[in-house]
Amino acid sequence: EDVDIPSRRVLITGATGLLGRAVFKEFNENNWNAVGCGYRRAQPRFEQINLLDSIAVHDIIHDFQPHVIVHCAAERRPDVVESQPDAASQLNVAASANLAKEAAGVGAFLIYISTDYVFDGTSPPYKETDVPNPLNLYGKTKLEGEKVVLENNEETAVLRIPVLYGEVERLEESAVTVMFDKVQFSNKSANMDHWQQRFPTNVKDVAAVCRQLAEKRMLDPSIKGTFHWSGNEQMTKYEMACAIADAFNLPSSHLRPITDSPVVGALRPKNAQLDCSKLEMLGIGQRTPFRAGIRESLWPFLVDKRWRQTVFH
Repeated sequence: EDVDIPSRRVLITGATGLLGRAVFKEFNENNWNAVGCGYRRAQPRFEQINLLDSIAVHDIIHDFQPHVIVHCAAERRPDVVESQPDAASQLNVAASANLAKEAAGVGAFLIYISTDYVFDGTSPPYKETDVPNPLNLYGKTKLEGEKVVLENNEETAVLRIPVLYGEVERLEESAVTVMFDKVQFSNKSANMDHWQQRFPTNVKDVAAVCRQLAEKRMLDPSIKGTFHWSGNEQMTKYEMACAIADAFNLPSSHLRPITDSPVVGALRPKNAQLDCSKLEMLGIGQRTPFRAGIRESLWPFLVDKRWRQTVFH
């Protein structure tokens, strides 16, 4: 018998990554015909596409004719960008420019995922109209990506978001979840950054914002330009680690707050809080409380399973 395939089509790049998986799931579960593409981890679930291969990108977009493209693929680790600037620029800038051109060719609405690191963190909260001033090369490549997608396709939405967490395949997939081992192993003290102010944001919430933006756009062609979305709980990594410990009834006395600005690695903005009122005024948004979201994300990685009884019953 015929399977009813939804008529609204969305293509998601980076669908194997932390955010991309959530975006794919969100559209797929809300009556969109979603196709995800990835590279190293693509098969068997997703299309394997090298975004630097302009012919492959052209072919999938012309074959599938998406109404919407959500561009999640990026090199988003600031220290990796510093050490591999050319590769990062190829993916974050050149591939994004090409994708924007191809999207324009089929009349697709492109949502380009950007970052709060386009700001220097000296005068938060930041509105979409505030002048960017990235401190590190990652922020610079993402800002350059914003510029080239808007130059190549004015029907684009740029969505800036902060540090992400969610259902990870490995703890290292998120700068938030990677702290869980240090929290769990309380027999050795762990230094935690207590300088940089962050706004941890659940990938499910970002995925919902992408879908809501796409659906609003289908009804209203004026939906384009730059938007901000973020969780609204301000926390340093030390405070996140304490909240994680609290969520699982684990001790936190071994966690040590470090209040100096970090001296190693790429420069980070002290507080790049995003003002999200533009999307909120459109009636777009979703926020999962951090403790609930982090518990759901991390309980499969709990080492001492006896804690589950106290946490969940």
